[in-house]
Amino acid sequence: MPIIQSVDRALKILDLFNEYETELKITEISEKMNLHKSTVHSLLKTLQAHRYIEQDQESGKYRLGMKLFERGNLVVQTIDIATVAKPHLNTISKETQQTVHLVILDGKEGVYIDKVEGVTTSSLYSRIGRRIPIHCSAVGKALVAYKASGELDSLLDDYDFEKRTEYTITDKEAYLRELAEVREQGYAHDNQENEQGVNCVAIPIQNYAGDVVAAMSISSPVMRYNDEEMSKHISILKREAGIISTKLGYGIH
Repeated sequence: MPIIQSVDRALKILDLFNEYETELKITEISEKMNLHKSTVHSLLKTLQAHRYIEQDQESGKYRLGMKLFERGNLVVQTIDIATVAKPHLNTISKETQQTVHLVILDGKEGVYIDKVEGVTTSSLYSRIGRRIPIHCSAVGKALVAYKASGELDSLLDDYDFEKRTEYTITDKEAYLRELAEVREQGYAHDNQENEQGVNCVAIPIQNYAGDVVAAMSISSPVMRYNDEEMSKHISILKREAGIISTKLGYGIH
């Protein structure tokens, strides 16, 4: 399998830093990498632009950036949530016979981190690792509805409200009204907004700090869906999401 040299070199630079060498000069990095300083400088500037590397303005030394901390936390958080949530996804799918998803927020999109198929597959779109828009999915709405207004404004700045189906919300004001409803009713709903013929409801999962760290949803074919079924699904999701949140420390002080 071919290796892209510039990417390989950039990752090797990150690997130079450890608990013993937390800061390095460009000359030190150049020597350790056996590369010319100009090449190392270009690599460092690229890593710095993406916040994977920081430079101390006084000493000129480089150190690992906060982006690695953010990504590292995301990985740990994802593993913990996926492990804790797995038996509950199975329980929900067994009770409802429908497809259940577990999704986290990454940037301005959701990412499927787990999925349990129902007896009848209702969704062709979803798969673990795939990204999903936050504006037209129940899980996306549940993930962002409880964010502070400033954080939400930043998240939606220049956001592309892509029209996925004829039911998709396509403007910011309508979306904000939808999020207000999510906060009021305690669940999010996607009525064929992301995928034609598929109806979803979702509930947020909270951690020890009260932050929404994931969302869990049930997807069902519209042809077999009604208000009674939806109410049942919301109740089951709330029950299991509440247990997961408690396991993650929510409400325990």
